Amino acid sequence: MEKATFGAGCFWGVEAAFRRLAGVKSTQVGYAGGSLKNPSYEDVCTDRTGHAEVVEVTFDPAVISYHDLLNVFWENHDPTTKNRQGPDVGTQYRSVILFHSPEQEAEARRSRDEAQKSFRRPIVTEIVPAGEFWRAEEYHQQYLEKRGLSHCHL
Repeated sequence: MEKATFGAGCFWGVEAAFRRLAGVKSTQVGYAGGSLKNPSYEDVCTDRTGHAEVVEVTFDPAVISYHDLLNVFWENHDPTTKNRQGPDVGTQYRSVILFHSPEQEAEARRSRDEAQKSFRRPIVTEIVPAGEFWRAEEYHQQYLEKRGLSHCHL
């Protein structure tokens, strides 16, 4: 099993996009990339902690490749809007790929360059090392699934 971590706006919809893929063994939503230890949702929403809402994906690379996960990432948000997805604004909603190995970093950069061909505006997605991941509160885990929803309504 391997891990991949992505931020693409509100983590509820991002998690739902990855959970339905064959080869994804589990997902969890949380916070990464900030300065505060063990932040709460309320802390992150102040836009002062530096955290992004992210999804940590555990996947079987024999079933689904990291490249395929990256394709889902690019297809499920607008990577050309800085710190914004739809009506959600703030650094916690930034587009970010948190890599777990040099191989993931290289693949993320190649994938970004390829994805750029599909966008008129420049991609602003950050590609940074995965640091500490803080699991979000339980009510955020599989949020849409628990409510019988398939996606966020933006």
